[in-house]
Amino acid sequence: MRKNILALAVSLPMLCMAQTRIATTIEQWEFSRDSSNWQQVRVPHDWAIDGPFDKKWDLQYVAIEQNGETEKTEKSGRSGALPWIGKGFYRTKVAIPQGYATATLMIDGAMSEPHVYVNGHEAGYWAYGYNAFNVDITPYLKAGETVAEIAIALNNLEESSRWYPGGGLYRPVKLLLTQKEHFGTWQTFFRTLSIEGGTAVVELSSKIEGMANADRRSRRVIAELVGNDGKTVAMANAEVQADGSLTTRMTVNEPKLWTPESPNLYKLRLNYFVGNATTPTDTETTSVGIRTVKVSKDGGFQLNGITRKIKGVCLHHDLGPLGAAESKAAVIRQIRTMKDMGCDAIRTAHNMPSTLQMEVCDSMGMMVMAESFDMWIYPKCKNGYARFFEDWAEKDIENLVVHHRNHPSIVMWSIGNEIPEQWSEEGREIARRLQDICHRFDPTRPVTQGMDKAEDALGSGFAQVMDVPGFNYRVHKYDNSIRQLPQGFLLGSETASTVSSRGVYKFPVVVSDHAVYADGQCSSYDTEYCSWSNLPDDDWKMQDDRSWVIGEFVWTGYDYLGEPTPYDEYWPSRSSYFGICDLAGLPKDRYWLYRSRWQTAEPTLHLLPHWTWPGREGETTPVYCYTSWPSAELFVNGVSQGRREKQEDTRLDRYRLRWNDVVYQPGEIKVVAYDDNGNAVASETIKTAGAPARITLTADRQTISASGRDLAFVTVAVTDAEGNPCPTASNEMTMTVTGQGHLRATCNGDATSLVPFNSPRMPLFSGQLVAIIEADAKGEAVLHVTAEGLPEAILSITVK
Repeated sequence: MRKNILALAVSLPMLCMAQTRIATTIEQWEFSRDSSNWQQVRVPHDWAIDGPFDKKWDLQYVAIEQNGETEKTEKSGRSGALPWIGKGFYRTKVAIPQGYATATLMIDGAMSEPHVYVNGHEAGYWAYGYNAFNVDITPYLKAGETVAEIAIALNNLEESSRWYPGGGLYRPVKLLLTQKEHFGTWQTFFRTLSIEGGTAVVELSSKIEGMANADRRSRRVIAELVGNDGKTVAMANAEVQADGSLTTRMTVNEPKLWTPESPNLYKLRLNYFVGNATTPTDTETTSVGIRTVKVSKDGGFQLNGITRKIKGVCLHHDLGPLGAAESKAAVIRQIRTMKDMGCDAIRTAHNMPSTLQMEVCDSMGMMVMAESFDMWIYPKCKNGYARFFEDWAEKDIENLVVHHRNHPSIVMWSIGNEIPEQWSEEGREIARRLQDICHRFDPTRPVTQGMDKAEDALGSGFAQVMDVPGFNYRVHKYDNSIRQLPQGFLLGSETASTVSSRGVYKFPVVVSDHAVYADGQCSSYDTEYCSWSNLPDDDWKMQDDRSWVIGEFVWTGYDYLGEPTPYDEYWPSRSSYFGICDLAGLPKDRYWLYRSRWQTAEPTLHLLPHWTWPGREGETTPVYCYTSWPSAELFVNGVSQGRREKQEDTRLDRYRLRWNDVVYQPGEIKVVAYDDNGNAVASETIKTAGAPARITLTADRQTISASGRDLAFVTVAVTDAEGNPCPTASNEMTMTVTGQGHLRATCNGDATSLVPFNSPRMPLFSGQLVAIIEADAKGEAVLHVTAEGLPEAILSITVK
């Protein structure tokens, strides 16, 4: 591969001697699918996301056991119908400044089976495409030369994933340069020992690498804990032991604790001194938080000693139209949308999280279950992680924990999801071993996993060995399960799997676990789910009526590429229907159902369906209201349809308000909400829309950064002449960007659409789509949107 490496330089500052360390992100690479034809790309990069969509890319003939299938059938969109399978090659050159003794390549995620080459020599390899790993490239650097040639080869096998994994260097790659003696990478561990009476006791440990055995000089570390105001709140000294290890404790008075509501962070600064030196040989700074986590029979799940029920969602790693390529702006938007709904936790299903994602969760206040694997020894797909488990599982768990254990947002580790071995003694012992590894490297957090076969897991003792027994779905089995659990509590580690398509409503409205339609869509009345799952209402009933249910993680917060259940055998369908938000990040009706339950900071009132139904005049069209208020009254063209109150003993009326006998008439529907005292406190009105008359553009942010990676997400919609949204509009939009930005991607949230995400033309789906604008340089990025028969719409985004 070395002969193919061209002079793509990533400049590092040429620093003088005695600098402690420098970490630089390597963004500029060349990429090829055949190691012959090369193109310049920026990392993070997903080689497959631009498509085209085609069922041939990973056409599978399988029976999905997790779905209860016993006979094989053709699965056309199971892993996204995008060209992620095959080999990919990346290469670059990096400048190596003088004054450093060691060089480490830090790869946060490479899909998959990455082989790393430096100056033509293989320097490292890692099997699991979802894990971060480090490669010491010092031995492969040429003495006296200041440039290193780096290449990474990847290979994605067919049937190696149950969802879209992406392809390429999809997370950042960094180069870390240090002195010979330095803090070991991922060796620092900060933890809170106690919080009592306005005082916190914290402990930190670390390890110095590269110490010479013959050198007898004393070595010490000075630790500082610094608040957001820049003031030092605690200090401690630690002597470095002969093996390089060190441990010390600090007392923090009046600590600002980390919670989802107040995500307070500190900087832990470690300075390493050798002998009588006054200048540190190495300095390491880590973002940390002060908080405790405990799960018990008496207290349930407790954060900082306060019991709370987890309001969580599961998230796959892809970012919809951006694919697997990581984007800070997209992750922030995703977490913000979930928090606005009232969500306080995510499960990184079913793989290791990224560094950036955990940093965002730290700063924004989102608790995390950090997951590891989707399979162990027995495969769920032909070429999945089962090929590597026996040789790599312990190394992968170690990397997961030591890499992420300083993030206060992470409140538990997960060692697996719906593992086939859960019925066996072998599986029980593997679970115990993996949990023990988590405890060895982090004794402060509990360990869980998602079990989908309750009787098997309980019969083998598989569930009983877990710190937190997590059960996926089947809430009707909770009562039987809890009687066999010595832990005295359980977690809904994966819940609901309710399916819906944004803005699509099916008649008659029925509750069904097997509904499918000719158009490949699901109803947004939120009454359809899967054969193994249930409705949101069922989970909430168990949580409200059973104190020992400590919370849930809904499948899923966002739609994701692949797994188009219930349309696994339908083409075209290439993404999921499970999301509370669609693939573009636009909320479905179900978003407001969860918000009415979870968001306690402000009230929720949401009415559905839309009221534009030409041809349904005189037909029954049920109306639902999702609200945090206890009762509401519905009016159709000013005529009351009655007042409804939530009913404790009815499945669909305990958490929703419904008017099932409404007859459609064009005009308007209006709902008025009442508080506990019978006072009218809020209202919402939906009107019948006329023909589309104008395009509307709404950006999530009006100002973005000129860093070259920042994004603005613009919702494109149409309204009639009176400004009413046109909820069924499917006009094709043409989008161009002028000035200091470019069109990065588009998405309308339609799981059956085959329009590539990089296309500047896309039809609206249920009246909306999202255009993603990426900044180039300071100035204005101007989005122009046109459609036949409509005036052009223009939106300017400031780039600073």
